Amino acid sequence: MKNSLAFGLILAVFLLAYFLPFADLPFGGPLKEALLLLQWYAREHVILCLVPAFFIAGGISVFVNQTAVIRYFGAGANKFLAYGVASVSGTILAVCSCTVLPLFSGIYKRGAGIGPATAFLYSGPAINVLAVILTARVLGMELGIARAAGAVIFSVVIGLLMHLIFRREEMEKAAGQMHFGGEAGESRPLWKNGLYFGSMVAFLVFANWSGAAGGEEGSWMFVFRIKWILSGLSLAALLLMLAAWFRKEELGEWVAATWTFARQILPLLFAGVLVAGVLLGRPGREGMIPSHWVAGLVGGNSLSANFFASFAGALMYFATLTEVPILQGLIGAGMGKGPALSLLLAGPALSLPNMLVIRSIIGTRKTLVFVALVVAMATVSGFLFGAVFGE
Repeated sequence: MKNSLAFGLILAVFLLAYFLPFADLPFGGPLKEALLLLQWYAREHVILCLVPAFFIAGGISVFVNQTAVIRYFGAGANKFLAYGVASVSGTILAVCSCTVLPLFSGIYKRGAGIGPATAFLYSGPAINVLAVILTARVLGMELGIARAAGAVIFSVVIGLLMHLIFRREEMEKAAGQMHFGGEAGESRPLWKNGLYFGSMVAFLVFANWSGAAGGEEGSWMFVFRIKWILSGLSLAALLLMLAAWFRKEELGEWVAATWTFARQILPLLFAGVLVAGVLLGRPGREGMIPSHWVAGLVGGNSLSANFFASFAGALMYFATLTEVPILQGLIGAGMGKGPALSLLLAGPALSLPNMLVIRSIIGTRKTLVFVALVVAMATVSGFLFGAVFGE
């Protein structure tokens, strides 16, 4: 009964946000901007980004052997392998700071250590190949290279620092995992599970493929032109595998796990998007905090300018690739190169909605430390970059 009520409420909020004509409201200001931002989020990110991510997270929760997660990502796992894989995950998953959350929750709850899990959490949205290419083309090669290198380094350093800061808890977790007996043998071969997850990841990637970073020609635009064919093939392959390889009871467990993630995450995301819209508005629009204040505070290359860029970027919500045109406008209004990099390193990986959900997964203390590490490292990196390459 509770699940039915919760599902009905979430569905009602989504449908209202999707269909109501908020653009025709007879008033303007921060409240209207918040409602329009929520509508944009519902239309552009829930169905094709979050829903597939929820199903992947549900699949991880049900079908990934917990022993394997502990072996490769657990608190006592090989650090080179764990952080190496986690730090480059964003090259495969072109996701935003909110879409990565169900995936992060899935691997963390299956036994991943706080270090590899937060490395994955940061790298998922930060090391986006399309976004890096677009950054280099629009904002300059220097910023593009600095963003790519900084994001990879950040994910490893942040993960290692999170592991060290919470070392006692991680040691206790590792000790407990040493005595973990694991689960019964896999119900199907590893290669079948690999194809099952691969088809879902392929759908998530291709359905959200943007042509903005590819120019008019090239392989990126070719993929963009056939994205729906590739997405359809991925979905068809998934459906065939589900019919051939999965029992009805397993599918029921998968759907139940998927709903658990959606119920936990969606309400917090919707609330966070509304708050972000009230405070900062939509890209190119005004919220309670005027955009010219932001532009005026991030000129030059002082530590305060870099810190403000990092902090503001951490609160703002950036959909995949939207940070580039926003930064282009801010740079045109006088933003320095250092603060621009600070925002690029902090903004895509964090947002107010993202922080609310992270807190519900790993707790307040770990969330505050994670956010502080991202903001501090982005601030210092932007300051150093501005000192070397700034005009």
